[in-house]
Amino acid sequence: MSASPRTRVLISGASIAGPALAHWLGRYGFEVTVVELAPALRGGGQNVDFRGRTHLTVLERMGVLEELRALDTGGSPLAFVDQEGRQLLHLPADFAGGELEIPRGELAQVLYRHGNSRAEYVFGDSVEALEETPSGVRVAFRRGAPREFDLVIGADGLHSTVRRLAFGPEQRFVRHLGYYAATWQLPNDDGLPVGGVGLNVPGRLMSVGADHRDPARAGAFCVFASPELRYDRHDIRQQKGLIRAAFAGLGWRVPQLLRSLDAAPELYFDSISRADVPSWSIGRVALLGDAACGATIGGMGTGTAVVAAYVLAGELALAGGDHRAAFARYEELLRGYARGCQKGGDRTGPFLAPRTATGLRVRNGLLNRRWVLNRMLELGKQVSSVELPDYPALLEARVSAAG
Repeated sequence: MSASPRTRVLISGASIAGPALAHWLGRYGFEVTVVELAPALRGGGQNVDFRGRTHLTVLERMGVLEELRALDTGGSPLAFVDQEGRQLLHLPADFAGGELEIPRGELAQVLYRHGNSRAEYVFGDSVEALEETPSGVRVAFRRGAPREFDLVIGADGLHSTVRRLAFGPEQRFVRHLGYYAATWQLPNDDGLPVGGVGLNVPGRLMSVGADHRDPARAGAFCVFASPELRYDRHDIRQQKGLIRAAFAGLGWRVPQLLRSLDAAPELYFDSISRADVPSWSIGRVALLGDAACGATIGGMGTGTAVVAAYVLAGELALAGGDHRAAFARYEELLRGYARGCQKGGDRTGPFLAPRTATGLRVRNGLLNRRWVLNRMLELGKQVSSVELPDYPALLEARVSAAG
């Protein structure tokens, strides 16, 4: 199915949004290049989930739903305990895992496999400068030679380089929500079960659970309240020091988990923040996923990114080369939807690590009632659902009519 001329599109970022967009644009006949700073697809990371009919419909239209169902973890239950290990709250698997939960790295691999034959992937490089010309965008790269593209899409996350270069400095668009989060891997020497169990004290959560695929491995996850910190995002040693300082003096398994940081080969550490960009496009450059409307945790960012990629590609294909019309329609269809999903991210830090003992007691008291959990799950499905055009069918009908 080809519904566009060979428009050259550069996508910055190969996490989730980038490969999803590359899949659709390649399917519609665009000439796609994806550039990624990492030397290869990133593995690991937290499990990500999909919920509601919109998420599942888009995955089905991509042709990946059944493959992802085979990778479904079944969800990740989470128990909260006090410093003596006494259980305070138990959240069942379906609460955190939605209708479909997949390790983030495995999702990235599936999306890559389904689109890499129609796209050029360049790893170990990144965008350094953008210059819009009368006919396109001239892009300078950190390592590769400059190239010109018709369109550039920033799918490079909350700390987007494309957004900084085309729209302005990060501090204009990204707001700190008062918490930090981190994850890392460690050996499962204690035979921990799948899911997670975590110590909750005011303003702090430290949890650990077995890996869904490899019971010999475990994953640690922590959240702590803090004003905005100044640190080097590329200095893992410094970030480990911030985690140790935040959790010093706590009991339960915390000292053991902090010691495991020394041998952790990879660490994810970031603020819980959200991105709000007044317009998702400027000229021939547009933003996608977390770069446009991100929420670090709890904002249904993965599902929103996959849905947004579907809409952006569909509108570009329908517009027949008119990127201004396509970008405007893309934002018109999705801005309200994305904002609704983002609101969940605003509540993530206070939900996981309430700042006061009273806040902890209130949360535990409410969520120990199953009807409250059921209501929250239903609201999540409603928020994540939106009516969208059936772009493959529309474009197929157009091709048939032209033929």
